[in-house]
Amino acid sequence: MEISLAHLAAGIGAGLVTIGAGLGIGRLAADALSGTARQPEAAPAIRTTMIIAAALIEGIALFSAVICILLSFK
Repeated sequence: MEISLAHLAAGIGAGLVTIGAGLGIGRLAADALSGTARQPEAAPAIRTTMIIAAALIEGIALFSAVICILLSFK
């Protein structure tokens, strides 16, 4: 019973991580496009900040997915 609950928790956790990362990057991209549309001259700075933030979001998502995989193998 314990193993099946660990697998269930890992699956739910991986799903939540994927949804959270997708929502975060989607909102980030939407706000970056909006900012670029308002101030085209600031596009390089906005793009750089967006790429750094997207990398941080993906890093957190990858870390969380690894935790879910480790929980699955527990």
